Order: sequence, then structure tokens, then C-alpha cells
Amino acid sequence: MNNGTLQIASLEIRQNLRSLAFWAYSILFGGFVAIMFALGITESQIIGFVGLGRLMVTFMQVSMVILPIYILITTVRSVVGDRETNVMEYMLSLPISFSGYFWGKFISRFIEIFIPVFLALLGAALWGTITDIDVPWDLFALYSFLLAAMVFCFLGIGMYISAKAHSQNVAIGSAFIIWLFLVAFLDLILMGVMLKMRMNPEIVIGVGMVNPLQVFRTAVLVLFDPKLTVMGPASYYILDTVSRSVFIVFSILYPIVLGFVFAFLGVRYFKRNDIV
Repeated sequence: MNNGTLQIASLEIRQNLRSLAFWAYSILFGGFVAIMFALGITESQIIGFVGLGRLMVTFMQVSMVILPIYILITTVRSVVGDRETNVMEYMLSLPISFSGYFWGKFISRFIEIFIPVFLALLGAALWGTITDIDVPWDLFALYSFLLAAMVFCFLGIGMYISAKAHSQNVAIGSAFIIWLFLVAFLDLILMGVMLKMRMNPEIVIGVGMVNPLQVFRTAVLVLFDPKLTVMGPASYYILDTVSRSVFIVFSILYPIVLGFVFAFLGVRYFKRNDIV
């Protein structure tokens, strides 16, 4: 990591700390955890999960809905927005490389998106410790890694779109279409396709595991319900193919690899084309 990357990352972080949108996003997750405590959700129990474990499961389900679309919509404007406002031309006139500029943006966005979510989850765990609520620290660690992997994945996709898009409107439209496509091909749609086309169930489920949203959702459910009873017949194929531990490792590594591949393609395009 060169000095140019760190300079861009530092500049972006300082700029976003002055942004009302960043603090609204941070307060949203912190406030959501506070509301769940106020509503007594830590006192409920589902399939053996009680206390902070129950809160963490709910928190992860909400994060799966909010984070991907938020990451995509805000990230796709990073590069193309600077190009349209001529900020990029000024930044690249400084002793900063193309890759340093790109990865600086990437790192700053990761910190800005992941840290508030992680702090909200950590705050819940610390409050549980103070108030003598049982804190499943192993579950906390796994959920933290899952959140980081999901942020990394969609951040890579968003940066790739931002590098290739010719305008902010095109970038935002592309991000929204990708998000709709991924949401559409979750469990219910896949089962409908399988029944309609009489496809091999193993093929349908295998295709479903390509979807990072599906992988994240299934991993959350595996930690919540080791036998995946809430997923029905699909659980038999998943757990018969790989063990629970292997699937959890896969659900963390796969989104990271996918995000890195898209980020690499984005920086490659950024360096080889006339983006200014």
C-alpha cells in the first residue's frame, strides 16, 4: 500500500466524517439496536437462541436488506462522480497513481460502511456484558466476519460499476438492477424455477449459491439453525454436500474473493482507459 493510497483514503474518510449522510447511516444501525433492546427482543427465544444471540440474528437479517443496496447506490458514484465534477482530474494531477486513487477510494468506503455496523453490533455485546446478558462471543465473531465479507463483496461490485459507467445515472441504474436481480433469485424464486422447468434440484441450488446474497442469508441461517430446518428440502442437499463448518468458511471467503475479482477488474479498466 503506497502513500498515495493512504492519502486518498484519509482524505475520503475526513470528508465523509463531515457528511450528514454518514452520521445518519451510523445512527440508523445504532438506533436499531437500541430499539431492539427497548422492545425486549433479547428476552425472546427461538430454536434455543436467547439474549444477544436472538438480537444478533435479527440484526443480521436487517443488514442483509439494507447494506447491499446502500453500498451499491453510494459506491457507484465514487469514481464516476469525481470524473463528472472534474475532481478526478485535479486528484490525478498530484503524485498519485491510478491504482492508488482507486484502492484509496475502496479502503475508505470499506471503513466508512463496515465500522458503524460493527460498532453497533459490538455496542450490543458490550451492553449485554454490562447488564449480565449472555453474550455468544463466537457467534459475534462469525457474524462480524460475515458482515465484513458482504461489505467487501458489494463494495467491489460497486467500484467496478463506478469505473466503467459513463455517468452517475447509468451507474445508479446499473446498481439498482443488479440488486433487484440478486434479490429476485433467492430461495423462493429458485424453487419456482425448479418446479416450472423441472430442473435438477442440485443444479438449481448450486446456481443459487453463486448469489452472494443467498450465501450470506444461508450462512446466517446455518448459525441460527444448524440443521437449516427453516429452508426445507434445500437444506438436505447443502448439508449433505458440505459440513456446517466448511459452509461457514465458504460463506466468508467466497464474497471476499468475488469482491476482490470485481475490484481488480475495475482498477484494471480504470488504468487502461481514458477515464478522465
